[in-house]
Amino acid sequence: MEPAGALPQPAWKLNADPMVYDNELLIEVDCLNIDSASFQQLKEEARHDAGKVEEQILSIVSRRGKMHNPVTGSGGMLIGTVQEAGPRFPSRDVKKGMKIATLVSLTLTPLHIEKIKKIHMDTGQVEIKGRAVLFASGPFALLPDDIPEKVALAVLDVCGAPAQTARLVRPQDRVVVLGAGGKSGMLSLYQAWKKAGKSGQVIAIEASEKACREIRSLGLVHEVIRLNATDPMAVYEAVHKATCGKLADLTINCVNACDTELSSILATRDQGLVYFFSMAVQFTKAALGAEGMGKDVQMMIGNGYAPGHATLAFQSLRECDRLFQAFAKRYQ
Repeated sequence: MEPAGALPQPAWKLNADPMVYDNELLIEVDCLNIDSASFQQLKEEARHDAGKVEEQILSIVSRRGKMHNPVTGSGGMLIGTVQEAGPRFPSRDVKKGMKIATLVSLTLTPLHIEKIKKIHMDTGQVEIKGRAVLFASGPFALLPDDIPEKVALAVLDVCGAPAQTARLVRPQDRVVVLGAGGKSGMLSLYQAWKKAGKSGQVIAIEASEKACREIRSLGLVHEVIRLNATDPMAVYEAVHKATCGKLADLTINCVNACDTELSSILATRDQGLVYFFSMAVQFTKAALGAEGMGKDVQMMIGNGYAPGHATLAFQSLRECDRLFQAFAKRYQ
């Protein structure tokens, strides 16, 4: 590990040799789900050339022993088959041959890639032949029988977002979701609608017209606004108008692009809450931007873990067939 004494996530490099200690899992990896902000950055740098994206991924993993994008600082997660379970691994139920998804970031998961088989440029899913190690502290989930594998992978990559949304939204809240057309955005919309759909207000903001149409078809919002979330004043004016000047009690940022911090803050009322789930968010821009605008808002960093988050995310698809169909269409 480099530097010596570092913990796995902030470390520059991990030892990715496919050998495990007695409290770890060795996984034969089938597919990586590169997180949205990271994959968007890789595509833009490669000018949307799949071959160059492949070269970038192989280079990062070779140099760092993990899929840890040095530009965005983010990773993703994976699915694969348990090849070996150490005798002291905390979960005694896990057995060789089980299909699992890791619920920890690729930025702290030792990974060795032998071959990239296919890159799905529209979803960020990367089929590979390789091995990974899951530490004793790393949560994981068994893949459900009733949800297609690629859909499950997409959902598990962002399952922290709907779990935190369910915790944060109150029945009377005005909720704004930026980047509502992505997987974390749609799952967050569903939980916001469950909590505030009857007596509150749920507003979706999305840049893509296609995504806006898809959001409307879900029936989980009071209003869909097509806007570029990197335009703070346009976002402020649209939310101000939609809420009759009250602004949002809670703004959820799921945008996979940089420079959306001020839009999130301006959309939120004083003493309201901004939940930054996006990996493209920068702390300094958010903190100093709020200070510079004299905005008294609480800001919460999107923790990707919450107890029961995988179960809640899967249950969202089971409860809302339109949501399930949207994911199935996108990730099949």
